[in-house]
Amino acid sequence: MPLSDCRQINLPKITDQRGNLTFVEGGNHIPFDIKRVYYLYDVPGGSDRGEHAHKNLHQFVVCMSGSFDLLLKDGTNDRRFHLNRSYYGIYVCPMMWRYLDNFSSGAVCMVLASEAYDESDYIRDWDEYLAALQIPDRSGLPR
Repeated sequence: MPLSDCRQINLPKITDQRGNLTFVEGGNHIPFDIKRVYYLYDVPGGSDRGEHAHKNLHQFVVCMSGSFDLLLKDGTNDRRFHLNRSYYGIYVCPMMWRYLDNFSSGAVCMVLASEAYDESDYIRDWDEYLAALQIPDRSGLPR
């Protein structure tokens, strides 16, 4: 899938003087059924997460609190998203290298996933990722 398939998706936002409500339905708001939910929090300042790709997993990344950046790469192109609101998120296609950084204090990153955890779905090595995409070695370029 090309990087252009990864995109921001706005979620329903119901405003109320008592507080707002946003919801997400798998197969409706996002293009897959949700089989797993996890979140990252208490990320120390200057730390990053990710640095891997998934062979088959679809994900939807939402910033629940604070802010952070999501960098997606397809082996040739890259795109950076700044997330700082809980009423939209980024759909991440399979075979996208992802890197999360620039976490603010108190940031919470929620990820909705199309499948349960499966270590065999991960590609954790950049060169292995490029080989899977059949892209010539670009090991000298930033990851």
